[in-house]
Amino acid sequence: MNASFYQLLDQLSLSTLKYHWQSVLISAMFFTIVYEISRILSPVLFPKTFQFFKGYNAPNWHIHVVSTVHCIAVVVGSFFILFDNSLEHDRVFGYTKWAADIYSISCGYFLWDTITAIYFYKDQGISMVLHGIASFSVFIFSFRPFVNYYGAIFLMYELSTIFLNFHWFMDKIGWSGSRIQLINGVVLLLTFFGARVVFGTVMSVKMWIDVYAVKDHVPLRYWIVYGSANFATSCLNFWWFSRMIKMLRKRFPQQHQQEVVTIKEKQ
Repeated sequence: MNASFYQLLDQLSLSTLKYHWQSVLISAMFFTIVYEISRILSPVLFPKTFQFFKGYNAPNWHIHVVSTVHCIAVVVGSFFILFDNSLEHDRVFGYTKWAADIYSISCGYFLWDTITAIYFYKDQGISMVLHGIASFSVFIFSFRPFVNYYGAIFLMYELSTIFLNFHWFMDKIGWSGSRIQLINGVVLLLTFFGARVVFGTVMSVKMWIDVYAVKDHVPLRYWIVYGSANFATSCLNFWWFSRMIKMLRKRFPQQHQQEVVTIKEKQ
């Protein structure tokens, strides 16, 4: 790669990106391939579902497939980052190749996600374009390096997204209101509450305590990008959790009532 490209990365304070830009592009290409594989296989595996799909329905399915693959990959990778001693000793500016490779996967995914959102902006809305850009910015700035330890915390949010996607798939294949969807919904609530509301909130506070301790070495743009993203996500996590509880109560009222009646009869 041309030396001027590396100089540009240094000027942008993205010095470690010079070792991982290839991984970012490979990741974006990989998720493009996953999308195309879903286009081929999903209609074969779920013909009854796809025969009723029109317009954006099919692309939306494939986008959810890509999202699920990304979530599984980064959640598994994040577990290893959390137990990385070198990052734990320098939680704000620490760097390891393994952690950066995991963030490269997310960087590539959100690059793909942003391009996809732009292509389908009439269906997804401008908010999804902005979400993709914001998420890409958060992970691209990690190549300063910056909060590589805490980045794993926020990738752990995707644990709940896996079950949220499963819930969505079940709706599409005709399993709405089924017992397996109820079980998935309970797991979704537990993982969302544990990973995002509890773990995410506690670790967010710890992160800002650590960042504030070295505030003189943190550029203003990082305060703006990470501060606004973290605040917005934290607020949304509480709001989404309340919405999920309401959704499940609406979705499964009859099952709950039947179980109560059964218990009373046994008594």
